[in-house]
Amino acid sequence: MDFNMKKLASDAGIFFTRAVQKAQCPVEDLRPREGLLLCVRSPAVDPSPSGDASSLEFIGQPLSIQKFTEEKFGQAEKTELDAQFENLLARADSTKNWTEKILRQTEVLLQPNPSARVEEFLYEKLDRKVPSRVTNGELLAQYMAEAASELGPTTPYGKTLIKVAEAEKRLGAAERDFIHTASIGFLTPLRTFLEGDWKTISKERRLLHNRRLDLDACKARLKKAKAAEAKATAEQELRVAQTEFDRQAEVTRLLLEGISSTHVNHLRCLHEFVESQTTYYAQCYRHMLDLQKQLGSSQGAIFPGTFVGTTEPTSPPLSSTSPTTAAATMPGGPSVASLAPPGEAALRLEEVAPPASGTRKARVLYDYEAADSSELALLADELITVYSLPGMDPDWLIGERGNKKGKVPVTYLELLS
Repeated sequence: MDFNMKKLASDAGIFFTRAVQKAQCPVEDLRPREGLLLCVRSPAVDPSPSGDASSLEFIGQPLSIQKFTEEKFGQAEKTELDAQFENLLARADSTKNWTEKILRQTEVLLQPNPSARVEEFLYEKLDRKVPSRVTNGELLAQYMAEAASELGPTTPYGKTLIKVAEAEKRLGAAERDFIHTASIGFLTPLRTFLEGDWKTISKERRLLHNRRLDLDACKARLKKAKAAEAKATAEQELRVAQTEFDRQAEVTRLLLEGISSTHVNHLRCLHEFVESQTTYYAQCYRHMLDLQKQLGSSQGAIFPGTFVGTTEPTSPPLSSTSPTTAAATMPGGPSVASLAPPGEAALRLEEVAPPASGTRKARVLYDYEAADSSELALLADELITVYSLPGMDPDWLIGERGNKKGKVPVTYLELLS
């Protein structure tokens, strides 16, 4: 089960902080209100003869807390921020929320194992280097190499295991490079924003909130003042509070407008992430294509004079069109037609005759559309006659259906005994 280790650690820290505060202050209830603390004294500790609001003691800024409480109950006016400022606040909150989600899901993509993610998080918090971890592909390659050594490296099965193990090892190394590149180029900037810039913005927003509460409290005090001296004092306090509020609002506005620069930076990092992911998948495709060629060339040597294919159905191709069309969607990949030897392209089908070793029946697994006149179109579940010719590409056979004849791909066939 996946869980947010950072949130768990944060909640635990808040719990212990409140426990210490409660031990230091003999109260029955300790409630946080926008970063300010409100202690409700127990009658047994601090009895109040009236039992009314005098039993409340404010810690920190009494006027701010009182003003905040009155606003919540709709008993006081509230200084509203302009619409542009509110839009900046909403944009910043949205950026923070989506950055957290993208960061968390990217971590899952790069490391699906939740236990490994927790271990990496703990090493990061302890400022220690994360130990190198073997990828799944490298572990599979190790097992295959050991199996080939024990079962016989000179046997056909052992030789194939060794070849596949080498390919899996290269895939594992490519995955390791991709994870390293993505972590530095994409995850690190996101974490830097959340743990650096966003904390600064949050701090200044809390200060702005307190300045607004002070300003509103001064406004309320001015309205209640009746004596001339009290009004003069209240007006002076209001001017000071208004100046501090305006100054803090300007500082906060500048930080919120900096979110645009954050978007530009994240956009650049996103492009780098896509480039690293593209490079990784291109390497995987190249390694698997090389492995497929090695296995295709080795099958003719392992089973000379026999048919190449499996007796069990394989997974269907990427599309119902010819392999040439499917291969054309991957960059740098050769087409099916180019896999055949140069001399085979000019093969005259009317001059082809079944070999002396005989023919075999095969059941078509999937529909296949012929790419040119040298190939035979196939329909799923039909039976055809197939045979191989000397020097022919092992991935292809000659198929016959009635008076029609042409090359057919082995992967589309189930050879019958």
